[in-house]
Amino acid sequence: MQTPAASAHAGRRGTENRRTKIVATLGPASSSLEMIRALALAGADVFRLNFSHGTHEDHAKRHAIIRDIEAELGRPIAILADMQGPKLRVGVFAEGKVRLEKGAHFRLDMDPTPGDAKRVCLPHPEILSAAKPGSRLLLDDGKMRLRVLSGDDTHLDTEVEVGGVLSDRKGVNVPDVTLPIPALTEKDRRDFAFALELGVEYVALSFVQRPEDVQEARNIAKGQAWIMTKLEKPQAMDHLEEIIALSDVVMVARGDLGVELPAEEVPIEQKRAVREARYQGKPVIVATQMLESMISSPTPTRAEVSDVSNAVFDGADAVMLSAESAAGQYPLEAVEVMARVTTRIEQDDEWRIQQESLRPESDGSVGGSIAEAAWHVAQSVSAAVIVAYTQSGQGALRIARERAECPVLALTPDDDTARRLCVVWGVRAQSVGQEMPIFGVEGVVDQAVELAQYEGFAQKNDKLVLLAGLPFGQRGSTNTLRVVTL
Repeated sequence: MQTPAASAHAGRRGTENRRTKIVATLGPASSSLEMIRALALAGADVFRLNFSHGTHEDHAKRHAIIRDIEAELGRPIAILADMQGPKLRVGVFAEGKVRLEKGAHFRLDMDPTPGDAKRVCLPHPEILSAAKPGSRLLLDDGKMRLRVLSGDDTHLDTEVEVGGVLSDRKGVNVPDVTLPIPALTEKDRRDFAFALELGVEYVALSFVQRPEDVQEARNIAKGQAWIMTKLEKPQAMDHLEEIIALSDVVMVARGDLGVELPAEEVPIEQKRAVREARYQGKPVIVATQMLESMISSPTPTRAEVSDVSNAVFDGADAVMLSAESAAGQYPLEAVEVMARVTTRIEQDDEWRIQQESLRPESDGSVGGSIAEAAWHVAQSVSAAVIVAYTQSGQGALRIARERAECPVLALTPDDDTARRLCVVWGVRAQSVGQEMPIFGVEGVVDQAVELAQYEGFAQKNDKLVLLAGLPFGQRGSTNTLRVVTL
């Protein structure tokens, strides 16, 4: 990545006041260099590679294009590799599909013989052994519901509570029990290794049930990428605090969460997850069906705009587009709408009041206390920008937790850190490479002033709040706060 002194990008990021970040999924509708560049210019901060679709070659090509565009624009762009996770599905039917009638009995078993209206294969012994009388089985994204009457390790006898047409290989959700299956399948492990080899910033875990699932991923990543946990299982919400503590980033994946939880519970769980993530200083993304109608329409519904706005009011670090940008007819328009909505909400007085009311209490750490002090000082002196020097990104995360009124410019010697901070609320990161000063407060001040002006965040007579750790080179050592008048 080019350093600020070397880049020749048109315009300055100081003209972009949006704090909430945008994640855009790439796919058939958005794989060309021209479209990815357009999405980045429209406001996409992070690009998601969905490993449920496409080949390694497809993802490698998109990764290379993003890195080329990053160099062209002279600003960090992050890449998310989203693992598919375990897929639980029924087998096939002799006629391709059957109609399940409400009140009928229906058996799920291990027999691979094509099914009929009375039975079908369920090639997942984990479900057969874990389900108990009274457990619910949801079919085809929750369109049909079965209630377990009895069973053993070879079969389950169920009653149809909500009927419908069930066709070959439709998905099965089991919301009432923790299944003894890992969050990472063998396919995921191959994809995980490939993503780390590519050099992505985040690896997302699907269908996490336990804190141990996140720890396993951390052991695999070994710090090469931040671990993003997707909250889409009720069991994960039961262990929310522990799971967020082990995660680097969390995503409220409302699609599958909405299948396994009653729809009216999803907004409550979304707010709980966003609140807990902010308390712990972890970035949080709200995702799924945010602008769903824009898959086939150039404009969103009013309800969708309200949904995006609600996530911004809650203080989410980022909002995400899925099929809208990956396979829809209007990927660019979807990003533009997302950018306009988030920007407008952040200009509202009620939004600022909401952010201040949601500020969590200090965590008591030295770094956290200095970040809190920086927030108070920046408010008091009406600072134009907070400049934070950070090795690992933790200093920038602590500042983001405070939700300062002024923007945060994070300066780091590491390209990876700069990219990882792309998902963090209100932070604009820049890799300064070896130009980062090693000794002396005055050298730090001079560079901070130069870069803040270069990036368009401050001008003559503005005040700048500087955070740094002295001496340099020690991770997690933020211990210096200084106010500078340009």
